[in-house]
Amino acid sequence: MALSFEGRVVLVTGAGGGLGKEYALAFAERGASVVVNDLGADTKGGGKSSAAADKVVEEIRAKGGKAVANYDSVEDGEKLIQTALDTFGRIDIVVNNAGILRDRSFARTSDLDWDLIHRVHLRGSFLVTRAAWNHMKNQKFGRIIMTASAAGIYGNFGQANYSAAKLGMLGLSNTLAIEGRKNNIHCNTIAPVAGSRLTETVMPPDLVASLKPEYVAPMVLWLCHEQCQENGGLFELGAGWVGKLRWERSQGCTVRQKNQPMTPEAVRDQWDKICDFTDATKPNNIQESLQSVVSVLSQVESEGEVDANPTAALAPAASTSGINPAEAIGQKIPSTTFSFSHVQCILYALGVGMSTQDPDHLRFLYEGHSEFSALPTFGVIPSQAAMMEGGLSSVPGLDIDFTQVLHGEQYLEMLKPLPTSGTLTSEATVADVLDKGSGAIILLDVNTYSGNELICYNQFSVFVVGAGGFGGKRTSEKAKAALPPPNRAPDAVVIDSTTKDQAALYRLSGDWNPLHIDPDFAAMGGFKAPILHGLCSFGFAARHVLKHFAGNDPSRFKAIKVRFVKPVMPGQSLQTEMWKEGNRIHIQCKVKETDAVVLSGAYVDLHGSSEASPEDLPQGASLQSELVFAEIGRRIKDLGPELVKKVNAVFGWEITKDGKSSAEWTIDLKNGSGSLHKGPYSGKADVTLTLSDENFMEVVQGKLNPQKAFFSGKLKVRGNIMLSQKLEVILKDYAKL
Repeated sequence: MALSFEGRVVLVTGAGGGLGKEYALAFAERGASVVVNDLGADTKGGGKSSAAADKVVEEIRAKGGKAVANYDSVEDGEKLIQTALDTFGRIDIVVNNAGILRDRSFARTSDLDWDLIHRVHLRGSFLVTRAAWNHMKNQKFGRIIMTASAAGIYGNFGQANYSAAKLGMLGLSNTLAIEGRKNNIHCNTIAPVAGSRLTETVMPPDLVASLKPEYVAPMVLWLCHEQCQENGGLFELGAGWVGKLRWERSQGCTVRQKNQPMTPEAVRDQWDKICDFTDATKPNNIQESLQSVVSVLSQVESEGEVDANPTAALAPAASTSGINPAEAIGQKIPSTTFSFSHVQCILYALGVGMSTQDPDHLRFLYEGHSEFSALPTFGVIPSQAAMMEGGLSSVPGLDIDFTQVLHGEQYLEMLKPLPTSGTLTSEATVADVLDKGSGAIILLDVNTYSGNELICYNQFSVFVVGAGGFGGKRTSEKAKAALPPPNRAPDAVVIDSTTKDQAALYRLSGDWNPLHIDPDFAAMGGFKAPILHGLCSFGFAARHVLKHFAGNDPSRFKAIKVRFVKPVMPGQSLQTEMWKEGNRIHIQCKVKETDAVVLSGAYVDLHGSSEASPEDLPQGASLQSELVFAEIGRRIKDLGPELVKKVNAVFGWEITKDGKSSAEWTIDLKNGSGSLHKGPYSGKADVTLTLSDENFMEVVQGKLNPQKAFFSGKLKVRGNIMLSQKLEVILKDYAKL
């Protein structure tokens, strides 16, 4: 589907020509309302004219677009934003593009040359963005583009003033990306190469002509779209090519000893190692940047002398980190037993969100059900004793601080169906130990048996903060790899609410970590409140796949792999996005309220079925409306009686795609506490509405008025047409995405 900017208000600075003009035209063409800012100055910052901005506005309006001109300097940032507010009522996107050049060799650069460049580029971007910031925070949406330059990234003769300002914009962008993240404000930086008034002074005419601005604008539009989750990125682009940049740092080496001065000779003698980029690290934030320095401080003080290269890939040996892979790998942890009955199976199912409100869940909640079964992910419970009962502390070569242990990834593979009662025995082995510099990863393989029969296999991937730097390898063939999802829209999306007591309930299955129940303990870990267990989110996502693609048949469940990314707070909603690729279902789990990814690189492998599940979606056949109806269903559960009182009607929906009927839904807000049905409905709808999946989404998002849709033929109605006036109650108030 084409990216639309309908309803969005965009400010482009320096939009009278070149790249800025192309951005303004492109945004307007896709429905945005555009503030075209241009002071009308020359490339050195002199003069002033309204002609450039007016011409672009006229071109946009001639094509049916919406635009207004602004002639203020970017140093008057408040005035630029006020133009957007006065004309269009809001500001969503700021593209900081305005710029001038005053090229001089460094020796000839005057105070004016320096100050004017910084006033326009760096200070101007600061003032415009600051003026928009609180408006973006209040509306929980904002997209900001900073325009850097290759001169700022790499340096360029005669552009000391320009280079410093451009790299300053990158630093500003990086910090705004961090501060704006929680309010859905994303800030990215581009370093474009395109023909413009500025580049024509430093490039040959033929090259300027071939580097067209239209080869840059599409990237800017993507970064500014609500679908794009990129934040804090730096991109070089031009001529239709786009590349992302990141920092790289050598492993470095320590050049001092305890109680000994650090000398320039020591630096000289280790210079080759300091500058050796073999096995370079790629720090992503200031915390990772500082980790090496902090670890060296502790190593020097504790040992008195540090190896010249504490994180180099040397042969495994005992180290200051307390980890010795040669001793640890292959060590077995004392076996553990787990005795259970149907009670533990049911308690686990409740802990991962199952409810008697859903009839499909009864087979996992009622021991008298004819098909009573344990959820496949219950297989992690017998094996976790190897972790919970201090088994790792008994392993030679693993002298670690258990307050610094994080659960990084989990893999579970079912070899046989889980019994619903009995005694299981788990045997755990340290499969590998990896050195990640800022920490260590311990791979723990756990096989769980019923008698002599292997039931399931788990691999725990444990990250120990601050335990790296022991000279071990960084990767392992033994690790079960996380995999990215396909690059397309998900085939299905399920939204499920956790309760405020979800963590309190899940911990009864054996994970007694006070982080999930004790507010004081959670505060010590840096959390405002106790967080949900990662394996609880793991269970939610697994059962979403089991129901949607395997008809809740646990015998079809083969394996699951997840990477734990961020915590979930009890009471938040989990949104599981699923992509079907044969018998592998790729999944990504988010917190719906914040859009933060909590499970990534995840997938579920299913055994094949002789007949397709009725809920299976063919690859690529996803409907956007599925997400909305899932949300409506969740709201009906929470607010059903209130909605029934307001609406008192039964709505039937027929959703089409490519001219063919693709889904039927019935929203019953007339009987009982309300309900949502998918597929044929046994009762009678008071009104039935037929429209395409695309038009349905536009109605929901407020981009298409239902009455206008009806009169234009996009919406067909059968039955009591007057009830369509109540659509706003259902769609606007209770299905907002």
